[in-house]
Amino acid sequence: MKKKQTDGRLRQYRLLDLFCCAGGAGTGFYEAGFEVVGVDIDPQPNYPFPFIQADALTLEADFLATFDAIHASPPCQSYSDLAKRNGNADAWPRLIDPIRDMLNATGLPWVIENVEGAPLRNPVVLCGTMFPGLRVLRHRLFEANFPIITPPHGKHPKVHTFDKRKSHYGKTNDMVDFVQVTGGGNCSIAAARDAMGINWMNKGELNEAIPPAYTRFIGAQLMEYLLKTETVRLRA
Repeated sequence: MKKKQTDGRLRQYRLLDLFCCAGGAGTGFYEAGFEVVGVDIDPQPNYPFPFIQADALTLEADFLATFDAIHASPPCQSYSDLAKRNGNADAWPRLIDPIRDMLNATGLPWVIENVEGAPLRNPVVLCGTMFPGLRVLRHRLFEANFPIITPPHGKHPKVHTFDKRKSHYGKTNDMVDFVQVTGGGNCSIAAARDAMGINWMNKGELNEAIPPAYTRFIGAQLMEYLLKTETVRLRA
């Protein structure tokens, strides 16, 4: 989607993808029409868009102001069920509150994504059952400072399993049925990629990623919000 510059030419809306990892979220926003730039404190050789290696919390306000919207996926390990079971949640950084403060200070529309149990405010939940073509059970929370309307949440099917103790062991196909791509995984890498709509990530990256369909869906609503906001501003 294009917007006019001050010289009358058209450009894409720009979105900053913080804590971008290998680009699952960024790809969805790109497919929704945004020009995407990723930032992560670690190298991300598989990130498919322009990338800056940096600490997100140290980015200058002038740099943030060059974008039209921001998405952030701060580290989720501290809020995960695994950390709670292991009793080591405090070993991981908790960055949601400082990131929210930083995003609010920009005055831009923004989205924060994280796992269930994270301290997001009035988040919406997205699941693979909501999107035709996805075959993954992966709940993710999204907090935003603009409205997000979600699809109906479908019933969870049984997922492919390697566990011989499960009653449906041997009765599913990981290239056809739903899978759950976590930890050691319950499917092949090829099946995980197919189930999530991601064809460029390795297993470790898939474990952390969200399907691009999630942010493509949110990105379409963000694009509509930006266009409406700009229309109101131009008419004022």
